[in-house]
This record gives sequence, C-alpha cells and structure tokens, in this order.
Amino acid sequence: MKILHVVGARPNFMKVAPVMAAFERRATMLRITQRLVHTGQHYDRRMSELFFDELGLPRPDINLDVGSASHGAQTGRIMERFETVLADERPDLVMVVGDVNSTLACAVDAKKMGIPVAHVEAGLRSGDITMPEEINRIVTDAISDLLFTTEHSAAHNCHAGQVHFVGNVMIDTLLTHRERALARPTLHQLGLMQGDMPRPYAVLTLHRPSNVETRELLAGLGEAIAELGRRMPVVFPVHPRTQARISAFDLDGLFSRELGYHCIEPLGYLDFLNLMANARAVLTDSGGVQEETSILGVPCLTLRDNTERPATVEQGTNRLVGAAPAQVRAGIQAFLDEQGQRPARVPELWDGHAADRIADVVIAWWGGLKCGQ
Repeated sequence: MKILHVVGARPNFMKVAPVMAAFERRATMLRITQRLVHTGQHYDRRMSELFFDELGLPRPDINLDVGSASHGAQTGRIMERFETVLADERPDLVMVVGDVNSTLACAVDAKKMGIPVAHVEAGLRSGDITMPEEINRIVTDAISDLLFTTEHSAAHNCHAGQVHFVGNVMIDTLLTHRERALARPTLHQLGLMQGDMPRPYAVLTLHRPSNVETRELLAGLGEAIAELGRRMPVVFPVHPRTQARISAFDLDGLFSRELGYHCIEPLGYLDFLNLMANARAVLTDSGGVQEETSILGVPCLTLRDNTERPATVEQGTNRLVGAAPAQVRAGIQAFLDEQGQRPARVPELWDGHAADRIADVVIAWWGGLKCGQ
C-alpha cells in the first residue's frame, strides 16, 4: 500500500506527524510506503520548516511551493501541481488532514483521478458558511472514502464513506511532546519568570480574517483585551497576516507594552506549548488551541461566536465569548471572577492513541479491498 500524506499549513504538521509514525511502526510487518507532500501553503520557517524539525517529521518528499495567494488562486495552484504528483506517484490512498485550502484541493484532485481519500478530523462544523474552512470541511467530507472523527457530534455531519470515531491526533502530538516542551527555557527567554515560578500572564492568538481584516474589528478587540493587560501581561505571538494588518491600520501603538501587550514573533511548536501550559488564560480564534488548552487544563476564551469543536465547550476549558468588544470584556471579567477555575473532563479517546486507531482502520480497509479483487 502506498499512501500520500498532504500538509500545507501549521496545524497540519501536528496532525500528520503521529499518523506517519503509526504507519511506520507497522511497516516492518506490512509493505507500506509513505510519501509526504508539502504544498507550501505556509512558507515562513517558524510556521512551517521548524515544525518538521521539532515533531520528527521526515523532510517532505515533494514540495509544491505554492506560497501565499487568494483562496481561489492558491487552491487552483495546489490542484494544478498536485495532479501531476498523483499521475507520477500513483498512490493507493491520499490522506488529508484538517480544513485548509490544501485539504480541499488535494482531496478533489485525488477523487477526480479515482484515488481513495481519507480525511483526518472529519465532520467538524461551525455552522458558519462564511468561514473558508467550513467550505473546505463540507466539500472534503462529501467526497472522502474514510472519515476519521475526533468527537461523537462529528459523525452526524458525515454522509458518505466509512466513518470511524478515533479520537484526536492533535492530542497524540501534545502528549508525546509535552515533557520536552515544559523542559524548554521559553519563559526565561521571554522574561516571564519570577524566581522559580512563572509570573501571571495570558496568551493571545489572533489570525482569522473575520477578526483582523478591518481596522474597526481589530482595534475593538485590541482595546477590549487591553482590559486584561492591566492585570497581567498578554503575550501575543503575532501571526504574519495579523502583523501586516496591525501595521497597515497604524495600530502598533495599541498593541504595545504600555497597554499590557508583549508582542513576539511566532513560536515553534514546543515553545508555544510551554507558553500555553503555564498561562493563566489563553484568548484565541484558533480551533486547535481550543483543543490543546482543554487537555492542558488552561482556561480558554475563544474570540468567536461559534466553534467547530463543541467538545471543548461541553467537556473542556473552552468558553465562547464572541468577538464584539463588549462580549470580550464580559468574558474577561467572568474569567477573573472565577479566578480561572472551571471543571473540565478530557473528551473521549483524546488519549494519545488516535493515530494508531487510524492506521489499524486503514490497514483493515486495504485488506478488504485486496480480498475483494
């Protein structure tokens, strides 16, 4: 069996790493060939290359080098270049993860060429069709042959193919690397230690177009979160897209140390995991961060009106606070009133073994296909 794995953006790397490792552990008994295709959707070293080093991923066998562009242009470039890869490689299965443009483009290419598709993290829905990621999720799930879900609610959104509840591969990666991450000198380097203990601080991530693409929205969020900055430093690893908007909107003075912000360059996976694990709270519009904070037991204030990961709200530490300034201020005040204490449970099968379940399902599926020939 020959499998092509596709990565393109930062969240993909944490999802593919444990899956490739799970197949590799079985490759001594079974004839499994794996090839890794990097579309180049993210090309900044800290957003891409560094993750291969930290997560133990093999270097990509193929890099499509598509770079940044509008959704249509980027998706088109990926499809054009990946089609050639499929013709040359002739894989038995294309495995895509998550919900980025690379996920959609490579799934469509494979399906049109008659190659089975497996979607890891299938069935997640925010209910917000204005999100590009929601469109990517819906289309990819509709054409996938194997759909691997992270939580029970996702199965209701999968209407084709074989659906398998396997757990969360992002959590596989977190549990594998947590001790290494916590041993790093991240907090010392950022000046967040007070003696032998971390100082109280919060972490902010902000990158979704709905939050950063207009000056009014971005300024409103910045002013609201500065309320927390009066109580503790808000450490803000600034996404390149967000930094471009801050500069274009002349908001550097708002996101300043004077107002409690500690703006830093994007961090590698291990350093960011350390930063989150020791924070009093994390404010984010990221999907993956909602999952990671739930496992770390760190209060998460999600700066959105919806989430495609309801298990993090129902069982984890996540609270949807919205993105309007008044909502954000209310969410921050509720967190301060609670002193960060919210009971949480670990969602079912978020136990570090999701990738092994995926590998076992794929191998059984492949055996069934061969027996049927």
